[in-house]
Amino acid sequence: MQTRREMLARSAHVAGMLAALGLLPGVAAAQAADWNKAAFDAKTMPELMKALGGGTPVASPDVTITGPDIAENGAVVPVGAATSLPGVARMLLLVEKNPALLSAAFDVNDAIEPSFSTRVKMGQSSNVYAVAMMKDGRVLYAAKEVKVTLGGCGG
Repeated sequence: MQTRREMLARSAHVAGMLAALGLLPGVAAAQAADWNKAAFDAKTMPELMKALGGGTPVASPDVTITGPDIAENGAVVPVGAATSLPGVARMLLLVEKNPALLSAAFDVNDAIEPSFSTRVKMGQSSNVYAVAMMKDGRVLYAAKEVKVTLGGCGG
């Protein structure tokens, strides 16, 4: 039977060999060219659309947003954005009353289904928006109010 110490030594040896061959994944980091600082600094929807080069947002039933009506813990609020429309270039998740309006941005191509789920941090009750930026320049959105409670006591 192999001891824990022997297993760790073999694991370290295998990891060293993989690293030497360049087969370990690199560190994930935002690329300076891909990161739009102005978009993440935007405080309003018009500022954000200007930073991203989008038009005026229009409400659409073809864009859906999922999330809880009441979130007991604002630190991890599960939300999702989806659309079945063809020609989506980018999907966004926005939280209106957060310090940074833009919470998440997902670039889409023809090989990717425009349906995303993630968790966002919300400091207070707010409207959450799912935005679909289309290749033809249209900007479509759906909104949902999410109430954040303090300690699950209502609010």
